[in-house]
Amino acid sequence: MRRHHLAGVGIGPFNLSLAALASGVDSLDAVFFDTRPEFRWHPGLLVEGATLQVPFLADLVTLVDPTNPFSFLNYLRDRGRLLPFYFAERFHPLRAEYDDYGRWAAARLPSCRFGHEVTGIRWAGDAFELTIDGREPVLADHVVLGIGSVPSVPEPLRDLVADPGVLALHSADYLTHRDELLAAESVTVVGSGQSGAEVVLDLLRHRSTVDGLRWLARTPAFAPMEYSKLGLEQFTPDYTAYFHGLPESVRDRLLPAQWQLYKGIDAETIGAIHDELYRRSVTGPPGAVLTPGVEVLGASTVDKEIELLVRHAQQGRGATLRTAAVVAATGYAEAPAGPLLAGLGDAVRRDRRGRIEVGADYRVALDVPGSLFVQNAERHTHGPGAPDLGLGAWRAAVILNAVCGKTVHELPDRTAFTTFGLEDL
Repeated sequence: MRRHHLAGVGIGPFNLSLAALASGVDSLDAVFFDTRPEFRWHPGLLVEGATLQVPFLADLVTLVDPTNPFSFLNYLRDRGRLLPFYFAERFHPLRAEYDDYGRWAAARLPSCRFGHEVTGIRWAGDAFELTIDGREPVLADHVVLGIGSVPSVPEPLRDLVADPGVLALHSADYLTHRDELLAAESVTVVGSGQSGAEVVLDLLRHRSTVDGLRWLARTPAFAPMEYSKLGLEQFTPDYTAYFHGLPESVRDRLLPAQWQLYKGIDAETIGAIHDELYRRSVTGPPGAVLTPGVEVLGASTVDKEIELLVRHAQQGRGATLRTAAVVAATGYAEAPAGPLLAGLGDAVRRDRRGRIEVGADYRVALDVPGSLFVQNAERHTHGPGAPDLGLGAWRAAVILNAVCGKTVHELPDRTAFTTFGLEDL
């Protein structure tokens, strides 16, 4: 039975970052598994022209090791696109470009094994035992879960989205149904974040008429993402450590209030939407309806249309809307790890709400000697930066240092100008 020092489950951007950083450690035997046949990054939302919300420096490695061969700049050099990127003066890469970058890196990392499904993890006395494809198990001294996120659909819309006979979908599947949405008599987009804004912008740009296009959101405004320099320091390791040190009840109250850090829209997209509406207003009102402060309470199909029961929070009034199609741009939730961790049983410690307890070094609290780490499954313990690409390389380096039991990558003690707690005054 093959034994590895480190096994990763899932190969999204975060475990791919760990694989890239680990590739430079000669003494480390690491392997990463993913069910999919290749690396893909939100393929249903690679809308033409859409960009990342983080700079190109937030790649797999650069913010920890700028000399690493798996940097975004080295990818551009290898593709023969370094000078075009320089002249384009782009700070934020195209989404399609980042997707291609991930595949480029994965194809060059022999530790990445696609097309292999890990179905269970248990403690085998002195190592973790991973069940893969129902074949002979693989042993690992350390395991890192990076199984990503899954589309989140609000309860009132779930039955519609699950019905293949209804044109209702999560934004993750937007490109699959784009032609139908462009041709539909009316479309309602639900959700106030970046995904919703990108879908609305694409529909504004490419529908022959925008009459019947609605954009509804629960937030009180279509608000920009927090992008001030000091505001962004809430995505630093300093803030992550501060957040982790807060009581659980305080963390739970704080996260919903921080929605503009990770659910807002970048200012360029907001501006482009306004520009498109303005362009269409030359010959009269464009006909699109944009309404924040609205929650969908119910949904059904009536006479081959979708009927939405909505309520306006500030007015305290309800209404019924008819639409031919619905796009739920309602974000993502952490992929459930329960089935994978079932073999560990009660050895996994959980908080009062049943969530896994995660230490400052991203190690899951276990009642067995082994080390199980998580990536992007710790928002409840580490704050809004958990799903942010900008913290990916740092978190991977912290995990790698812990796995190796030594400092493989030097990490600075201070990463923000802001002092978040009284300890450092």
